Amino acid sequence: MTVRVGVLGYRFMGKAHANAMARLPMFFPDAPDVERHVLVGRDEDALADAADRLGFENTATDWRDVVEEVDAFYNLGPNHVHVEPSVAALKAGTPVLCEKPLANDLDGAERMADAAEDAGVPTATAFNYRFVPAIRYAKNLIEDGALGEIRHFRGRYLQDWLADPEAPWSWRNSAEMAGSGALGDLGAHTIDLARFLVGDVERVSGHLRTFVDERPVEGDEDGAERGEIETRPVTVDDAYSAQAELEGGTMATFEASRFSTGHKNDHTIEIQGSEGSLKFSLERLNELEVLRKGNRGYETILVTEADDPYVEHWWPPGHVLGWEHTFVHENYEFLSAVDGAASETGRGGGETADGSGDYHPNFEDGLAVQRVLSAIQESDERGEWVEVA
Repeated sequence: MTVRVGVLGYRFMGKAHANAMARLPMFFPDAPDVERHVLVGRDEDALADAADRLGFENTATDWRDVVEEVDAFYNLGPNHVHVEPSVAALKAGTPVLCEKPLANDLDGAERMADAAEDAGVPTATAFNYRFVPAIRYAKNLIEDGALGEIRHFRGRYLQDWLADPEAPWSWRNSAEMAGSGALGDLGAHTIDLARFLVGDVERVSGHLRTFVDERPVEGDEDGAERGEIETRPVTVDDAYSAQAELEGGTMATFEASRFSTGHKNDHTIEIQGSEGSLKFSLERLNELEVLRKGNRGYETILVTEADDPYVEHWWPPGHVLGWEHTFVHENYEFLSAVDGAASETGRGGGETADGSGDYHPNFEDGLAVQRVLSAIQESDERGEWVEVA
């Protein structure tokens, strides 16, 4: 079958996923046929231009007209728009891929996970870093026992795009629209990798900080001429840190900031075990540093060999992959699960492309991360450790 995809949102993430769908037939010949069927947005002129650039056949200004006519619905809107369209699509029996964090609060995430369970169709929370070949390589090392008993997990995600106090306000600065700031935007990725690589988060002690309380509104030319620039309040965190305990007693620390001058997209993971350790940075995403028992130092592994995860689909060894390729891998797995579910039962069931069963990270994974985000916020407010529900 041809999987007809409807996408809500056409900016940053819309481009990333449209590009991924376009690459699939070139590099993943066993991927299902995919039709970029309809692009959804509010501005008709901008929408028409985006649909032409991104290869969509149709446009719509209301997601309600779309969720029942497509085979998969991608919700790439701001966090506060995640719940209603996703729940409606699931009630129509349509598989859903939703950007992270799953919602802007725990109640919304629970509604989405409940709807997914009732629908019984594939869902995806867009934690694309699970699909970095080096992260999959690390996962295999840990599962094979190469690191022994895991004792420490350290994850930080540092950016600097808001370090300038004159950087304009956006929806990401609003608690009503985003839920949280660096915590949900960046920390969600780190928490998901901790769960993926090591285990569930059991309790946390968190600290959140906002450095700039208000920001100028972009495009206020009249105000600029009068010397009266309009500003809006920043109601989310600019940075967070947290101590955590993972299942099995593993000690963990999490950190993220959008004020870390000199860091553009630095997502760093370190894991130490009784038999070895590993280190990874997203800014060098083809490399994994591994310390094995008996060695005096780390070796740097270039994860580009044909037998490394996903790499057989791309280039010869040493011809490195990039950030955009993680979306290709993510779309390959999710759309293969959608196709498999449709082939078996019409809608429901199915397996991922590698035969591993239900697709992950799904809405249950997204909800698990949302519970940790909520617990970190609660811990900051109460000033004490909080158990993750």
